This record gives sequence, structure tokens and C-alpha cells, in this order.
Amino acid sequence: QVQLVESGGGLVQAGGSLRLSCAASGRTFSLYAMGWFRQAPGKDRDFVAGINRSGGNTYYADSVKGRFIISRDNAKNTVYLQMNSLKSDDTAVYYCGADRFGSGASRDNYSLWGQGTQVTVSS
Repeated sequence: QVQLVESGGGLVQAGGSLRLSCAASGRTFSLYAMGWFRQAPGKDRDFVAGINRSGGNTYYADSVKGRFIISRDNAKNTVYLQMNSLKSDDTAVYYCGADRFGSGASRDNYSLWGQGTQVTVSS
């Protein structure tokens, strides 16, 4: 069983960058596809980016394509989200998720979540 802890959130000006990290415990991290989701106040939790078990395939929501990059380092049990050209619409709590059986491309198979980290973008 994997446990997830996000970090790296904070306050940033529009156009700036942040890198989020998700540290995973357990010995089965490489068996999970991983992803990032976000949730603004009063809104649904939306898929942002996903990555398969080896890190060779990545998937992005249209709203972040070309701006965000998801990556993973299985040796460090960590998944990252590099966020560039941030907009005020990116303001949300960002959650790391784990997908045991899928590829990371679909939200339907995510079953584990971290506690979230706040990202606030000022315009």
C-alpha cells in the first residue's frame, strides 16, 4: 500500500513557475501509475496530468498542455509536477493520486490520494 504526501505549493505571480512533489512510501511505488488532480473551492476535482509506471507515457488536461510537465523518479519514490506560465485559473489545491491498475490516463482507476497542497496564483 502506497502513502502519498504532496509538497511544494505556495503563492506565485501569474507567469511564474512552481514544482510540486509527491513523496510515496511503500515498496510498490513502481507498480502504480501516478497523476495530479486539482480542486478549486466549490468545484469538482479535475484531472491535470498522469504518468504511467515506467514514466514513458504522459497525459495532460487540455488546460495545462504546453505549460505543465509531469515526471517521476521511481528510485526516489517521487512524482513531480513542473508548472510553468501559471495563470490565476490554476489556483487550487493540488492532489497526488495513484492508479494501481490503469495507465494513469483516466481518473476512473485512481484509488489513493495525498492530503493536497495549496497553489495560489496572483494576477
